[in-house]
Amino acid sequence: MAHAIRIHKTGGPEVLQWEEVAVGDPGPGEARLRQTAIGLNYIDTYQRSGLYKLALPSGLGGEAAGVVEAVGAGVTDLKAGDRVAYCGGPPGAYAEVRVLPAERLVKLPDGVSERSAATLMLKGLTAQYLLRQTYPLKGGETILFHAAAGGVGLIACQWARALGVTMIGTVGSDEKAAIAKANGCAHTIVYTRENFVERVKEITGGKGVPVVYDAVGKDTFPASLDCLSPRGMFVSFGNSSGPIAAFDILLLSQKGSLYVTRPTLMTYTATRPALLAMAAEMFDLVRAGKLVNEARQTYALKDAAQAQRDLEARKTIGSTLLIP
Repeated sequence: MAHAIRIHKTGGPEVLQWEEVAVGDPGPGEARLRQTAIGLNYIDTYQRSGLYKLALPSGLGGEAAGVVEAVGAGVTDLKAGDRVAYCGGPPGAYAEVRVLPAERLVKLPDGVSERSAATLMLKGLTAQYLLRQTYPLKGGETILFHAAAGGVGLIACQWARALGVTMIGTVGSDEKAAIAKANGCAHTIVYTRENFVERVKEITGGKGVPVVYDAVGKDTFPASLDCLSPRGMFVSFGNSSGPIAAFDILLLSQKGSLYVTRPTLMTYTATRPALLAMAAEMFDLVRAGKLVNEARQTYALKDAAQAQRDLEARKTIGSTLLIP
């Protein structure tokens, strides 16, 4: 029997249960995957806590890599033995073996390891849609990215550098500032002792930035709006400090005809052609040496509860993997 982490109720990390599960043969359009590396992401904690609703009982997790064991009827572009990775699809990545829709699986090119891919599919594709689609950066811009030493942040630092973009990044400590700078962040702001609005205005000569990317939420809003230049865009893609409270939409006009958007990776990767195109761009950067992302922390899959505790306590830096 294979094992998986499952939840039967929402709550703290203690609700994560290590259980034996039966894994059958893949049906039409499906593949069975033996997983070798599983990505840990903040969205997993939102699902576990009940902030994002799941039908219980449920598996957890949405990012992993491994080797295809079998494919179902109608699957023609994958075969047993293929190395693949995925993000999205039905929750359940916290598992040794699982069956999932084959359309979510992306073949890994030579030169991209399974462990690297498991740190990149969700966080790297998030950086892709943020920087290349939600607010398409062309090079030469100065941007603000909150949590620049986080899992998405460190990838975004490198991607911004590759695009010729000047990133201002907020971080929680001098250690994290050094790591963000080493990955391409031009200016770091240690938010625990610096006012990030004042520092952004100082760095930009009072102009502000055209876009703010934010996965922190409550703690950085509405101050992030004060970092924007007129007609700038606030991109909220997470809420690690808690959700943003309801606000008066007139605030956007008062602060300079601003835009606010709340995109999701699932919308951008809803079709297989879009998923494959985004992944191809990301893996091209990896193979060119412009994007390097390896796990800075690893935990045994059965210790997923401790991994989530450390993530929520902001004890982790960059990407974290669970290893079956």
